[in-house]
Amino acid sequence: MSLHRISGGLVLAAPPRASAVGAIRICPPPSRLYLPLIESSGRALHCRVEPGQHVLRGEAVAHAADALATALPAPTSGRIVAIENRAIAHASGLAAPTLVLDADGDDATAPMPPLPGWADETPHALRRRLADAGIVGLGGAGYATAEKLAWPLDTLIVNGAECEPYIGCDEALMRERAADVVAGAAVLAHIAGATNLTIALEDRMHEAAAAIRAQQHRFPALRVALVPTVYPQGGERQLIEVLCGREVPSGDWPVAIGVAVQNVATAAAAWRAVAHGEALTTRIISLAGRGVVAPGVFEVRLGTPIEALVAAAGGYTPDAARLVLGGPLMGLALPHDGIALTRTSNAVLVLTQDEVRQSAPELPCIRCGDCADACPVRLQPQELLRLLRHGDQAGAGVLGLADCIECGCCAYVCPSQIPLVDWYRNGKSALATATAERRRADHARERFLARNRRLAREQADKVARVAARREQLTQEQAVVAPLQNEPAEADARGAALAVAEGPATPAPTMDKSAVLAAIARGKAKRAERAKPPHETVPVSADHVPPREDAP
Repeated sequence: MSLHRISGGLVLAAPPRASAVGAIRICPPPSRLYLPLIESSGRALHCRVEPGQHVLRGEAVAHAADALATALPAPTSGRIVAIENRAIAHASGLAAPTLVLDADGDDATAPMPPLPGWADETPHALRRRLADAGIVGLGGAGYATAEKLAWPLDTLIVNGAECEPYIGCDEALMRERAADVVAGAAVLAHIAGATNLTIALEDRMHEAAAAIRAQQHRFPALRVALVPTVYPQGGERQLIEVLCGREVPSGDWPVAIGVAVQNVATAAAAWRAVAHGEALTTRIISLAGRGVVAPGVFEVRLGTPIEALVAAAGGYTPDAARLVLGGPLMGLALPHDGIALTRTSNAVLVLTQDEVRQSAPELPCIRCGDCADACPVRLQPQELLRLLRHGDQAGAGVLGLADCIECGCCAYVCPSQIPLVDWYRNGKSALATATAERRRADHARERFLARNRRLAREQADKVARVAARREQLTQEQAVVAPLQNEPAEADARGAALAVAEGPATPAPTMDKSAVLAAIARGKAKRAERAKPPHETVPVSADHVPPREDAP
């Protein structure tokens, strides 16, 4: 298959690799393991256990906040003895809530039935299995694999290209467990509905490539691609550009163009979860550098402290000077070896002083442009630095600060020894904080405007109701007024008739009772005429209301 070139990048000298030192070794599980209740992205995990509870290997002790609640499995059987704040592998150096698990030595496993007929299972059922088994991206990012495969894809790339020197865990995995990698790649492609499946390796990985090709006949649609050993060609976006010739849009994810990248270790773990019912409780980790007695590649239980891994490799050498989690360019220098290894830990470096770049005083930028030539994302690092030094994070954001992958190529080639990546990390953090504050302010403003609109609407409704009631009363009065005027008009007509006829003849004398009765009948008739038509009730002169004390 034809390959494309990426912009920038570095061809680095190959140091001694851990994968070249023997086969994968097993790190004995320590008696106490530590499971941080936080993802690599910074989101908290929801704890499902409490101190004193006994758990089995593979049992979910916490879960993430994604749609399928990806589990964090217990790496062995034992008892949860505490939930305490402990230092984690994070640039902030802050502590995070951590489960402390004391192993009981039995290593009893929670049951998870295998799915031998996985090809007949629905994609949702297989994604459910991956989430229950705790499968996340093992290449460093740690995104939930089931969530990442929920999007429709046409291309799936399984990444076996090590991104940095010293790291050899993926190469060792493909060399020794190629069958699991290839079968797992087929499972992931089946879940995503991808018609194009490629496993990418560096062109120097001859033994690993031969092992993968030996399994290729099981899935004829699988392609194997050897990419040049150029750093950081193993990065997700760079690998897509090399293999597909497509560029992921700024601010978007690869799934937006129908492509997803999964690590070879993720593929192997997915196969073990589906075909064998095994949760993700171990991972392959490189231990390299001249500061350790016997470097190599180890299969390590999750939650193992780094000190236990170094002890399994014979301990430190006398000239060990620096401890790094990850690679030499993108890794994180650690303050001590009590940090626990997690699902996203792929390498531990124990470097001597000779392997550490000598520090030098920072000099002014000479505008040489070497950083721009080395940038694989086509940014202008010197312009970003100028804006960030003046506190203009918004301007740096316009120039694509968020697209920086923090690969360190710019800082590596800078002749002025400027810590460019540190500037960019701080700038992205400040930009993210400002964006979050602006989002909260916008939300508060929308709530305030919505409240004002609601109050204005309620006031308008009240005015409309009052006006409608007033109109109703006016109409009712217009109907009642003529009826109230009829008795007065009748009296006026009677008086006018009496004047026209002259003096009346004396009326015959009536007794007092007859006069009172006549007056009562007249009052009753006038009251009858004064009532509205719908309230008229026949009243007779001899009607007598019932007594209040009547039964």
